[in-house]
Amino acid sequence: MADPAPRRRRTPRTGTVVRTTRLTPHVVRVVLGGDGLAGFAPEHTDSYVKLQFPPPGAPYAAPFDLDDVQARLPREQWPSTRTYTVRRWDAAAAELTIDFVVHGDEGVAGPWAVAAGPGDTLQLLGPGGAYTPAADAGWHLLAGDETALPAIAVALEALPAGARAEVFVEVAGPEEEQPLAGGPGVRVTWVRRGRAPGVALVAAVAGADLPDGDVHVFVHGEAGAVRELRRFVRAGFDVPRERLSVSGYWRLGSTEDRWQAEKREWNAAVEAEDQGLPVA
Repeated sequence: MADPAPRRRRTPRTGTVVRTTRLTPHVVRVVLGGDGLAGFAPEHTDSYVKLQFPPPGAPYAAPFDLDDVQARLPREQWPSTRTYTVRRWDAAAAELTIDFVVHGDEGVAGPWAVAAGPGDTLQLLGPGGAYTPAADAGWHLLAGDETALPAIAVALEALPAGARAEVFVEVAGPEEEQPLAGGPGVRVTWVRRGRAPGVALVAAVAGADLPDGDVHVFVHGEAGAVRELRRFVRAGFDVPRERLSVSGYWRLGSTEDRWQAEKREWNAAVEAEDQGLPVA
């Protein structure tokens, strides 16, 4: 048997903070620019980048060679990687916009975004991605929480004129709502979060008067809610897999790093459900 092909190492890019804006009490927008973004070209509305954050006090900064860092330094000094949606790529200005959900000092990326200022640098990989709303779909269902809002916003901006879309976004309260694009065929429902994330979102989608016909589905956010909504749309609308974009961006009770380690198993369980196999 031939040796497996070596894993391709993607070339890192470096972005320089141009400006930041507090969009809502819990969302900070960071705009990156600079020559380090040369060649950046997203191909999908749900394009993402993997941001690499050195730990506090690390003896290196962007740009850095990850292989060199991992070879020379102990694990606790390696950078943390976080995946974020490309909110906007302005090719003319060569500016990359990323929206960060922040909860005080929790996590890695949120505190960085709050503290970021012009001239700060950030290393990233990408873009990657797979979802773009199908222009020929009868209608679109887009559902998620704040973490999915950037991708939902980009998708709505990309819909053809006259497209029909049912949009459900769960947020903490009205202060977290953001303006979204859309014509007369787009209906946006803002869902107020209850005690447990995702419960109100699932109930809102399941209880809505949704259209019939060919639907393209985008459901991203908290893993438990995403899985419940996936079951709902697969059972109620017989959605083929190629018309279904589903991803658990995070999981209640798991740290970001732990969830990334668990996600492969979660994806396998979702695939098993499709094939009618027993799932733990």
